[in-house]
Amino acid sequence: MIICKSAAELDLMREAGRIVAETHRLLQKSIRPDITTKELDQIAEDFIRSQGATPSFKGYNGFSGSICASVNDELVHGIPSGRKLKDGDIISLDIGAKYKGYHGDSAWTYGVGEISDTAKKLLEVTEKSLYDGLAEAKPDARLFTISHAIQKCVEDEGFSIVREYVGHGIGSELHEEPQIPNYGLPGRGPRLKPGMVLAIEPMVNVGERYVKTLADNWTVVTVDGTLCAHFEHTIAITPEGYEILTKSGS
Repeated sequence: MIICKSAAELDLMREAGRIVAETHRLLQKSIRPDITTKELDQIAEDFIRSQGATPSFKGYNGFSGSICASVNDELVHGIPSGRKLKDGDIISLDIGAKYKGYHGDSAWTYGVGEISDTAKKLLEVTEKSLYDGLAEAKPDARLFTISHAIQKCVEDEGFSIVREYVGHGIGSELHEEPQIPNYGLPGRGPRLKPGMVLAIEPMVNVGERYVKTLADNWTVVTVDGTLCAHFEHTIAITPEGYEILTKSGS
């Protein structure tokens, strides 16, 4: 069942989303060669808690980090560690915050120093695919029209959409119905209604779409070792269209 949120619930989710967005902004400023993903994790946790929230991911199904930090060929669920970033890396930071019982969730992929032209294009296309999908988010639209718009953007540029991992509903639970694939046929799926809150998150590979999970049972990597990217916003469906909840207040 897809849960529509009340005005009061949406207010709490806006605050959770603001905290997530501000955490992203803080970490983006902190990214540099030689910083470790564990240091980024600590910066994020300290800030989230300073805002009266808790990290959504810490302890979730046993996950040890406050954020997911995935580097280069790591797509999602990278565990923060002593790994040092290097010039030319790309890093996907997936951040969640729970504020007064409600979650915000957003991922962004950043370059470290000077990155390759391929990496630049990957980041541009993945971000564009997110907004192409969001452009289809409106009342009475079918959910998979969003999915189709993401897929078309990515595949038109010669990249691949990962199919094993999807976006999701979000609210008092981090993952709620519906599941939101990043591929599909337009005009299908549940009808969108005001009050629905969705985490839209394209996951894109430079090479083939196939991924695997490492021995840590968390980190997902591309099978062919190529670069990948992950962009995500939490949005609410409004009577006029959609509102991005994971955005900075300033």
